[in-house]
Amino acid sequence: MTQRVFMPIALVLFLGQFAFGQETKSELPERKQTTLGLYVTSAEAYEMWKANPEKVTILDIRTPEEYLFIGHAAMAWNIPAFDQSYEWDSEKQQFPMKPNPDFVGIIKDKFQADDILLITCRSGDRSALAVNELAKIGYKQAYTITDGFEGGIVEDETSVFAGQRMVNGWKNSGLPYTYKIDPELMPFVKKN
Repeated sequence: MTQRVFMPIALVLFLGQFAFGQETKSELPERKQTTLGLYVTSAEAYEMWKANPEKVTILDIRTPEEYLFIGHAAMAWNIPAFDQSYEWDSEKQQFPMKPNPDFVGIIKDKFQADDILLITCRSGDRSALAVNELAKIGYKQAYTITDGFEGGIVEDETSVFAGQRMVNGWKNSGLPYTYKIDPELMPFVKKN
């Protein structure tokens, strides 16, 4: 009897905490908003995955280089939504990203439209774009991880960390991550 009462109460408390913890559309910069309006932080994404690892997939859409050299959540699939270009944009002072033409095809091959996908990138901008692309082809449970893997930039100019990505994000939230590669989680990799 006690267990039957405890489980529903625990579920209500968890869902209530989860709902209050989510950022709302009005709190997010426009570039991080999605047509589906489903948002979680890295910490919330990890808790969702831990609660149901068979039904919840964490999808890291960064480039393979970011995934390899900056680290990644051990359970995260790496399916890049954008490719790094090596054409300097002097106006923006950067090497811009270009959409990966294979992204949608790989997603459709690996995941169903009703799967729960928690999508991360570096800081939450590219993941929002990826969610919008998936929404266009019928995915309804694609969440953007709003703080990404590396998080936001320290803006305090007096800090020794000014300009570094050390605000929130998977890596800065004390969540487990690795540099080890599981080629099975990288479906674009050619295997011998």
